[in-house]
Amino acid sequence: MTAMQKITMEHRLPADHLARTLRSDALAGLTATPKSLPPKWFYDAQGSALFEKITGLPEYYPTRAERSILRTVSAEIAAQTGARVLVELGSGSSDKTRLLLNALRDGGTLHSYVPVDVSESALTQAAAALMTEYPGLAVHAVVSDFEESLGFPADSGQGAARLVAFLGSTIGNMVPAERAAFLRRVRAQLRPGDAFLLGTDLVKDPAVLVAAYDDDAGVTAEFNKNVLNVLNVELGADFDVDAFEHVALWDTDREWIEMRLRATTAQHVRVSGLGLAVSFAAGEEMRTEVSAKFRREGVAAELAAAGLAMRSWWTDTSGQFGLSLSVPA
Repeated sequence: MTAMQKITMEHRLPADHLARTLRSDALAGLTATPKSLPPKWFYDAQGSALFEKITGLPEYYPTRAERSILRTVSAEIAAQTGARVLVELGSGSSDKTRLLLNALRDGGTLHSYVPVDVSESALTQAAAALMTEYPGLAVHAVVSDFEESLGFPADSGQGAARLVAFLGSTIGNMVPAERAAFLRRVRAQLRPGDAFLLGTDLVKDPAVLVAAYDDDAGVTAEFNKNVLNVLNVELGADFDVDAFEHVALWDTDREWIEMRLRATTAQHVRVSGLGLAVSFAAGEEMRTEVSAKFRREGVAAELAAAGLAMRSWWTDTSGQFGLSLSVPA
């Protein structure tokens, strides 16, 4: 680290946030009809490792497609925005973000990076790597849950142009009302001169979509079942993980993929941390994820409803993934 470098870590979450939120989500989801669990609980250490493995599978195109777009247009994004500050929501390992950082650095505008993530360990690891790769870069990491509040500092950059990035089509894990609320929160934080970069997976052949969430090697099935391991460890549940099977299907009307866990036999599960007993009928399914797919006109309409105007739209060469750049309307 050079004398000019600086890294700060800001905590926006109470110490018990994850435990409290998991309890609330599990109680609501396991007692609902039909049952459901939010996809964010896939991602303990094992789940994160499994997802990294998924991104390299031949069936799972989104990560490769988005990276190919960024490789092609990052310089154009840097030129359009002139951003001095890059804010990334749900930053994780900040892997693809390096393409944007490189472009902003090469364009002579990059000053600081604000990664926002619920995982402090992920932020710490990513920041350490970035300090080595980008001498002079100021990193202001924020531990926050973007589902509740965006978390990035309102004064980040002290008036400098900011590029806020939300990549990976993570927005697809939200149902329409949640997406609308999220985009309104983004718009409320943007100032004149700021821009918003959004990654969205696109509607395509359902066979391609289902294969991406039900790979031949069974990695996604293991990833899906890992949410039960999380409940077993964190809430003292006694799920028999092998008594559930992975289901991925395409909902034509809603244009989203659903991942579910199907009970192979009738069973009763105790969740001691909640003082809860849960019954599953043979064949009963519990939804663990939705992954909405988008069309350009739909993305533009959702952005416009939140007060954002799409200025640019890019896709990969096969038209599988879309990246949009918007500004306050």
